Amino acid sequence: MSALSLAVRDSSTMLRRNLLHARRYPSLTLNLLLTPVMLLLLFVYVFGGTMSAGISGGSGGRSAYVAYVVPGILLMTIGSTVIGAAVSVATDMSEGIIARFRTMAIHRGSVLIGHVVGSVMQSVASVVLVGAVAVAIGFRSTDATALEWLAAFGLLVLFALALTWIAVGMGMVSPNAEAASNSAMPLILLPLVSSAFTPITAMPGWFQPFAKYQPFTPAIETLRGLLLGTEIGHNGWLALGWCLVLAALGYRWSTASFNRDPK
Repeated sequence: MSALSLAVRDSSTMLRRNLLHARRYPSLTLNLLLTPVMLLLLFVYVFGGTMSAGISGGSGGRSAYVAYVVPGILLMTIGSTVIGAAVSVATDMSEGIIARFRTMAIHRGSVLIGHVVGSVMQSVASVVLVGAVAVAIGFRSTDATALEWLAAFGLLVLFALALTWIAVGMGMVSPNAEAASNSAMPLILLPLVSSAFTPITAMPGWFQPFAKYQPFTPAIETLRGLLLGTEIGHNGWLALGWCLVLAALGYRWSTASFNRDPK
């Protein structure tokens, strides 16, 4: 069997393993999915009227704020879902299965690939579910072309891939699942200090540079532009750059930690 065939076979096996774990223990995924759904409902139905007045001068009503907030919630959903990858990897490390995999005649990278691909698939499924909730409460994207929808989907997948590699790295260096979950919390908190819920211009001047250039804001503004026709500007390149940098750093971190000899 060629090296490529071995890698594909073993990676597929590890992917099935992780998907079976997710199916047998759905509580973690559901708990992580609950956070963006609750925030969506909270900001739309509790703060939506007031926030809309601040963003559109009160002319758009709650429906205008639904359109504004949904792109940020979708990316927040990815940040929430990939925490499950950090917890899953940390669990494997603490239970010793990773050490066992290191001694087996399997492709060395298949263990991490299984976690990453499985997490990306779960992230996409979570985005679809949250998107369905958004449509149910009034979100519409009638002006987006098929190409823009395809670009939006590609951005979501690329962002999920980048954050998943970071989450896997966090899981590899965490002593247990609880520590992995805590270390991955910035993936949920960063969207709260981005343009997800309020424009950058409404923030204090000293805080605006951080909120503007952190990873979530360019991705949110790009997704918002693709789905709603707003100005994207340089945010598209920033979003792509952040995705590539985070994916490369996460991949290097994860593989270095995996290949390090256990103490």
